[in-house]
Amino acid sequence: MTSWVRFNWNDDTHLGTLTGDQISICSNALFEAPVATGETVELPSVELLAPYQPNSILALWNNFHQRAEAEGQTIPVTPLYFMKPVTSVTGPGTTIYRPRGHQGRVIFEAELGIVIGTECRDISPEQADEHIFGYSCVNDVTAIEFLFEDKAFQQWTRSKGFDTFTPLGPCINTDIDPAELNILAIQNGETRQDYPVRDMIYSPQQIVSMISGYQTLVPGDLICCGTSVGARTMKPGSDIHVSIPGIGTLVNQFDDLPA
Repeated sequence: MTSWVRFNWNDDTHLGTLTGDQISICSNALFEAPVATGETVELPSVELLAPYQPNSILALWNNFHQRAEAEGQTIPVTPLYFMKPVTSVTGPGTTIYRPRGHQGRVIFEAELGIVIGTECRDISPEQADEHIFGYSCVNDVTAIEFLFEDKAFQQWTRSKGFDTFTPLGPCINTDIDPAELNILAIQNGETRQDYPVRDMIYSPQQIVSMISGYQTLVPGDLICCGTSVGARTMKPGSDIHVSIPGIGTLVNQFDDLPA
């Protein structure tokens, strides 16, 4: 397993692999055969960023049996997904900001993120692992009232696309079996979500396969696998941890925009 991180250090942005508290700095871009330079740096001395900048972001809805049952949703015959702007991405340790002038609910959703590593089109589930670079932690944030503001059209992109509304990180881990993972959301020290990947209606491999039948997936595409029960409202000043043992813990705060 390799843990890829991106970070600021010595007035520059770097790519590296993380082992314990030590980062091995690499040259080249993430999807262009990065090579270790031989230089290392300690994790506490750097500023971690989102592990990469996605090419596009696709996000699933209604992909967990427990949530579908709890909310009376039917089981979808195909992955139900929308797209988020890449400008919504933020990294670990940053603040998620309430949209200016918005007084409604802003909720967190702890999710598993799939990072595509090689181009694929119309592949089988058995071929999917060949095209998946790795996995990361995602918080798919939603300004929920905007979603249903117009009864004629559900505004997925607007409600989920504000700047800072896609925290990602702290790393991308490769060579792991997502079926063995559990996803947790911890709000102000209290566990709010704790659910297994095995409860997915469509597994990560099935998701990649089926979406690749509709559109070509390219290196850097991020697929957010949807969330289960327990997503809640965040209050200004609160902190939210999205933790996936085997990958890492993504920590962010939520607050109002500065005046």
